[in-house]
Amino acid sequence: MAGKTRVAKYQADRTNQKLYFCRLSCQAAGGANDKQLYQAHCETAIFHLHGALLAFIQELGHFYSLNMTAPTLLDIEQALSERTQVSPEIQRLQQLQQQGFVANIDRAYQRCLYAVPPDTVVDETLSSPSASPDLIVNVVTLSNQWLPDEATIREWRQQLLELIEQLRAGMVEF
Repeated sequence: MAGKTRVAKYQADRTNQKLYFCRLSCQAAGGANDKQLYQAHCETAIFHLHGALLAFIQELGHFYSLNMTAPTLLDIEQALSERTQVSPEIQRLQQLQQQGFVANIDRAYQRCLYAVPPDTVVDETLSSPSASPDLIVNVVTLSNQWLPDEATIREWRQQLLELIEQLRAGMVEF
């Protein structure tokens, strides 16, 4: 890596930055007294955590000299397969995406993007024009009980950070 640091060469700075932003969002959630504000910070933390995962996948694409702007694990696997190469990093991430904390991050991210289907029918009085605004807020809060708390998000962040450090340590120039 003559003259270039790993961060500059593989664009690892974006991965690191997203992990840092996730940490800041978790700290903000921990200090929030309002339920809606807490939820907002937790969702922001999940977005940054998922972004860190995507940035690391992009970092892997750079490491393997693949010219891909927004690669997926499958994109990298297929491109390397054409070269008769296998990436232990991609295999590990795919395994965790099937079952593990990466699957949990993906699921939480999807739930932040899309409404969770209601389990029960909402009482007609809640949607009437005379319904109390407080009642509506409570319905919104209850519908987001799927959201992991900031302690869980911190744990996922730590697991992702450790995984990235392990994978980076094993990534050797070829």
